[in-house]
Amino acid sequence: MVRMEQEKMLQEKAAAIRMAIVKMIGPNQVGHFGGSLSVTDILAVLYFHKMTYDATDPSLPGRDRLILSKAHAAPAQYATLALAGFFPLQELQSLKKLGSRLQGHPDFRRLPGIEANTGSLGQGLSMGVGMALAKRLKKEAGRVYVILGDGELQEGQVWEAAMAAANYKLDRLTAIVDHNKLQATDAIAKRMQLGDLRSKWSSFGWEVIEADGHDVHELCAALDKAESNSGCPSVMIAHTTKGKGISFMENVPKYHNGMMSQDQYEQALRELQA
Repeated sequence: MVRMEQEKMLQEKAAAIRMAIVKMIGPNQVGHFGGSLSVTDILAVLYFHKMTYDATDPSLPGRDRLILSKAHAAPAQYATLALAGFFPLQELQSLKKLGSRLQGHPDFRRLPGIEANTGSLGQGLSMGVGMALAKRLKKEAGRVYVILGDGELQEGQVWEAAMAAANYKLDRLTAIVDHNKLQATDAIAKRMQLGDLRSKWSSFGWEVIEADGHDVHELCAALDKAESNSGCPSVMIAHTTKGKGISFMENVPKYHNGMMSQDQYEQALRELQA
């Protein structure tokens, strides 16, 4: 159960992450604003309330692990890791620059706190299955979380991994679907229908939980429920808004990987500070 003061802290962390995303991409630069802003509250709850880790010892055995399968949202994870103390905040300004550790997609070989290289959509859940199985075999503590984009669910490998996770009864594996209903160029419903997500995951043998992906109280409760589940993996379908927090970006597909003018940049900062 999350207390009111913890909820306030998590909302403040999410606000700080959003501000960092906008500042690190900046004006007149192409970047993945939409999906980064939709997943922010989820990352805030995981890193500042739910997960066990040591930012000074990123390889600590028994830590919880997070795989950002929707890797284009890397700016949100970078901002979160910097705020959590994995590396200096100033380094965020090196995003996608030559020689930077903060590339367009996460690289676990270069940046502390990243657990897996991701970028080819649909592969993160398979890696999560492997990590959860390894933890069981090694009798190691900790849970594995995998964040998927909803457009990513159009990849067949996701469902192969879902089938394997249920077969092996990986109850320390939690998938989180950032369900913002948009993909790179249009609404998901106009490109490839996903159908009834609850029924799909349930029929593969998963415990299904739904939550408002921008309500930290609901997110905490949903993750608590996943943690108490036994005998099968859990999935949280988090209903989110692409571009959350910036009026001209919300639910606008072009900001999946778009650019802000200087005027829009200043407006975005004002809205996030309001």
